[in-house]
Amino acid sequence: MRAALIVVDMLKDNLEGGSKVAVAGRAIIPQINRVISACREVGAPVVFACDSFLKEDFLFRSRVRPHCIRGTEGCRVVEEIARSPEDLVVEKRRFSAFFKTDLDQTLRTLKVETVAVCGITTPYCVLTTALDAVSNDFYSIILRDCTASPNQEVQNTVLELYSNGPLFPLLRVLDSRKFIEELKGKGELAD
Repeated sequence: MRAALIVVDMLKDNLEGGSKVAVAGRAIIPQINRVISACREVGAPVVFACDSFLKEDFLFRSRVRPHCIRGTEGCRVVEEIARSPEDLVVEKRRFSAFFKTDLDQTLRTLKVETVAVCGITTPYCVLTTALDAVSNDFYSIILRDCTASPNQEVQNTVLELYSNGPLFPLLRVLDSRKFIEELKGKGELAD
């Protein structure tokens, strides 16, 4: 199966400063870069799913603070992430990278059957992207050591819940090393 990597919200506004999410997100950058490199070695597409809100966005009526305002520097992927001109960028205004974007169509055009999801935050943007991948008939993998959230207990609970969930094997939780092994096994992902 042809795989693609979706890197979720590893953006300046999310990872600058000393917030819990910033600290947790910065800690997974080396692992994400390792997976990006492996994907490039086998020709698997890398997609950056990026928050891109309007100043008056509906989500800012909640406890979500304004961030990643469209057109600002805060919407850019942090420099520590290995980027390439071939990478795809999906601007998103909600949690899932699939919601009201062309990601589904783009992945189908690229003949992708499996998406691996990494980035922040696991119980929101990572999880909804992984679940929406399944809802759009893609196999989905959450990369355990390439995801983060500000609360480690919540992080562990979400990963455990979906590690043993009824959606297996459509939705799996894997460590990045296992994903890379599968990816490099045939240049594609094993069933």
